[in-house]
Amino acid sequence: MKHCKITILKTTLDEELAKEYAAPGFTRCPMMREGQVFYADYAKPEGFCDEAWKAVYQYVFALSHGAGVFYYGDWIDRKGVAICSCNDGLRPVIMKIERTDEESHIDYEPVER
Repeated sequence: MKHCKITILKTTLDEELAKEYAAPGFTRCPMMREGQVFYADYAKPEGFCDEAWKAVYQYVFALSHGAGVFYYGDWIDRKGVAICSCNDGLRPVIMKIERTDEESHIDYEPVER
């Protein structure tokens, strides 16, 4: 299993929807910033937004286990890469996930049965 590099590409704000639905003082995502880098494999990296992790973990898991291209090759044209966003409809954060050559190691003690 390989580590995946998660790069925050863009934080967005749909001003039209936010104007209609958001609470006063609503801004772009306060948890992630453009250019941040995280490394992950089977577990959410420290400091990574819980909701963003729910949206992208399946791509991290697939890439770390060797997935090449997704969706018959008609989505992303690079092997080992996915471009995803969190599921915040007012201020989605867009991320690039790419498999690295770095081997992952389990950092917990498995439960013996």
